Amino acid sequence: MLTKAALLKQLYLWHWLSSALCLVGILLFAITGITLNHAADIEAKPVISQKNAIIPVPLRQQLSQIAEQYDGKTAPLPANIEAWLINTQGIDLHTPQDAEWTVDEVYIALPRAGGDAWARLVLTEGIFEYELTDRGWISLFNDLHKGRHTGAVWNAFIDIFAVLCLIFSLTGLWILKLHAANRPLVWPVVALGVVLPALLIILFVH
Repeated sequence: MLTKAALLKQLYLWHWLSSALCLVGILLFAITGITLNHAADIEAKPVISQKNAIIPVPLRQQLSQIAEQYDGKTAPLPANIEAWLINTQGIDLHTPQDAEWTVDEVYIALPRAGGDAWARLVLTEGIFEYELTDRGWISLFNDLHKGRHTGAVWNAFIDIFAVLCLIFSLTGLWILKLHAANRPLVWPVVALGVVLPALLIILFVH
């Protein structure tokens, strides 16, 4: 069984390791917590950019054949269509996208953190259209905070970050417990940290 000194040593180790790993994430989430709380007061100036192109005839014919099969449904884009978007239009889909197919057009929603985008292949006219909306850095960091349109890797990071924050908090609480005998204000301050948010929720959150 660990002595108090050995236990404290282990707790301090886990506490500082988790705090070091969480440092940047905690700063990011704290700052974006403020920006999200005051989102209505922060003016966003979206920047919209557009692209138009002519769909090559072979690709248009291929799309028309597929559209007849998937009319009114969603289905992934063919690999060569994605390659055309990447190589000639500079649009990287990053992950396979499901498109909305009709006999007249193929629509691809491309939501992204900090903005939005969409692409449309108009089969009746052979025209490609693309629009990108960039809402700026604040919107980007707010979406990172919420995990909105950030992809599986960032969402996994948020889960790992949350576990590290739990380790940081629980080891800190345990360290407080071990020092509480010599620091009489420990438990009143901890209790205040519990009671104050609870009172605010009961009295002011409708």
